[in-house]
Amino acid sequence: MGLLRTGVAIDSDLLERFDHYIRRQGYENRSEAFRDLIRDRLNDASLQSESTLVVGTITLIYNHHSRLLPDRLTELQHGYHDLIISTVHSHLDHDMCLEAVVVRGVSKRVQELANRLIGIKGVQHGKLVMSSPEAYLSKPTRHSGKHRHDLADHHK
Repeated sequence: MGLLRTGVAIDSDLLERFDHYIRRQGYENRSEAFRDLIRDRLNDASLQSESTLVVGTITLIYNHHSRLLPDRLTELQHGYHDLIISTVHSHLDHDMCLEAVVVRGVSKRVQELANRLIGIKGVQHGKLVMSSPEAYLSKPTRHSGKHRHDLADHHK
């Protein structure tokens, strides 16, 4: 995997705004910023299919004193145990908790789990963040029988 150079024509005002943005983000140069933007767009494109294998986190913030809420969250997570890699439960203060659920599976089911968890009465905020490992492969798979099915079959 070698580096290739390419040229891009960009409006000067847009480039100035981009340079300001990447300085604030801490990039050392434009090239790495462009590579990150490209990787991000490729990831987004790969998530368009409901059958894409994804990894991600579902973050929930809630008051653990809400009647039966912790039990309902746990019960729902047990129903999707095949998607859940781990959970982290943190106490933000006396009442509020943050729970991060690390997931891996087919996009459609991961989204379904996230929607159900976030939709439980008493969850004050929730967010799903997903990435597709396939978006970061150096070469798209044509189907060697490895990668996607090995991971996806593990979680059926």
